[in-house]
Amino acid sequence: MKKAHSFHIPVMGIGFTVDTPLKVAQYGIDSVISIVDDVLLEKLRKMYCELHEIPYKEITDKIEDFRAKRITSYLNLINNLTEQKFEELKNTTINKGNELKQYISMLPDGNSLKKEFKNLTEKMHISEAGNWIKDHLSLGSIDVNIMTKVDKVNYWNGEKLPSEYNDAHAALRGFAESDLQSSVILSAGMNPRLYGYMERFEDFYPNENGEMKKKIILKVSDFRSAMIQGKFLAKKGLWVSEYRIESGLNCGGHAFASDGYLLGPILQEFKEKRDELIASTHEVLVQALKNKDRIFPETALPLKVTAQGGVGTAEEHQFLLDTYELDSVGWGTPFLLVPEVTTVDKVTLDKLVQAKEEDLYLSNISPLGVPFNSLRGNTKDLEKDALIAKGRPGSSCPRQYLSLNHEFTEKDICVASRQYQRLKLKELEAQDLPKEAYQEQFDKIVEKSCICVGLSASALMVNHIDHKVEGEGVSVCPGPNMAYFSKLMSLKEITDHIYGRVNVIADGVRPNMFVKELSIYLDYLKGKIDEVKAIANKKQENYFTTFVKNLNQGIAYYESMFNASTEAFKDSKDKILAELDNCQERLQLLSLEIGKLVEMKEMA
Repeated sequence: MKKAHSFHIPVMGIGFTVDTPLKVAQYGIDSVISIVDDVLLEKLRKMYCELHEIPYKEITDKIEDFRAKRITSYLNLINNLTEQKFEELKNTTINKGNELKQYISMLPDGNSLKKEFKNLTEKMHISEAGNWIKDHLSLGSIDVNIMTKVDKVNYWNGEKLPSEYNDAHAALRGFAESDLQSSVILSAGMNPRLYGYMERFEDFYPNENGEMKKKIILKVSDFRSAMIQGKFLAKKGLWVSEYRIESGLNCGGHAFASDGYLLGPILQEFKEKRDELIASTHEVLVQALKNKDRIFPETALPLKVTAQGGVGTAEEHQFLLDTYELDSVGWGTPFLLVPEVTTVDKVTLDKLVQAKEEDLYLSNISPLGVPFNSLRGNTKDLEKDALIAKGRPGSSCPRQYLSLNHEFTEKDICVASRQYQRLKLKELEAQDLPKEAYQEQFDKIVEKSCICVGLSASALMVNHIDHKVEGEGVSVCPGPNMAYFSKLMSLKEITDHIYGRVNVIADGVRPNMFVKELSIYLDYLKGKIDEVKAIANKKQENYFTTFVKNLNQGIAYYESMFNASTEAFKDSKDKILAELDNCQERLQLLSLEIGKLVEMKEMA
């Protein structure tokens, strides 16, 4: 069945899209649920069961394998409720079917379904077109996201459990055993043990028609990573159905910066080598399935390439689809301002509406040790600062999903926890550092924030679910693109914006997405240069040399691309080219700074 939309809604935080499929799937829109927080999912399952008068039996943490069972139960509930809403939509009439009208009206104007529906309703009453509606309207996919490295070891009665009970493993099992026919998005890098665990679940293997009930999507930052991970999984008989390319820095949430590789050149490489990727992984897949005595596909299975990170206009959306032959484009950050779709509390919504460029920054608050896009003055950080001022830094760590550090303890703890920060600060005090050096180290320790709770609290608050344990501090993780969206929107309004029927951002205030990403990378490089103060070894020197080389190649690519373009970005081309010149000048100055650091190293 033809896909209804050319955009998807990526996962946002832990709780912001936790029930988004229930709000958009009936309109044919794909979206993603985070399955990190089983406690949150269980609380929401209870709420939705009560709301829809469905019998509810609590899955307590006293039950064996409770994490996987909670996830399975929640996903099954969302799947059932979504299918009910979709059936209701398909069974409406034209006089009463506002939902059906909304489904059709939100489709892209050139969409064949929209044209067929218009022709159909001109010839007959909608009640006579019931079979066409049932055959042609599609339900949006209810996908799930697992951060592969968030795979904490778990214990039962004080005994360490086998790896299949680790957090990411249990989450994968929860999805694999659900009724969903959808995809798991694996993000945050490769976890070989988790990838190997996927072999155990039948739903990931193709049937005689080459179809899989459960599909695999890899979120990747470059082609090389896609090829390595794709082949790794293919050797296990598992096919990657989609590679989801995300900007290294111009995105929301955790930012996995590349060594200066920019989105445009990365997408170009995927376009040029897509057939190579399909052919090479298909060959490996077939051999692996033969070795397992399983059904194997005679021809290559379908493979999608999608992208996300910083897109903000209809022109950019269409350019990505046309130029790089993408199957879909992810729109994340703007949807935080769509209460119909995402779950964001009012205080945070107000802060997001008012946010300017300087309010959105790449922080070091994540306990994962990965740069994290954040909003200045978010309520979780204010709560954290108040605890520091009281001399009680650190979180009580009620969820413990990021308990991955064993620096001081045999059992892993989180670096944002009060337990860790007390131990680390005690160690710092023993060093008897000068005041300035002490303060610098102190700030690095206490800046880590409890994002496990911060990224899920909003879903509890909006739904009026008890959150005494979690508190009211909300961490929010918009991308830099949030600065250019400054009002609350309806689902219809943001969809119309994506397809160019309306424009919700003021002209001239927003840089092109490619230029914005480049500018962020230059800021990032400047920060790295300032950090080192002096290049200590060849490895550091090579890092900076490679970074500058990749940025130079990226700028040259963009200059060639925009100069050659006749229609795309016609009205803004001159401005874009001027901004690229400015970026080139900034890079030259940074190169000089690096050269001075290299000279200092050689003199030393």
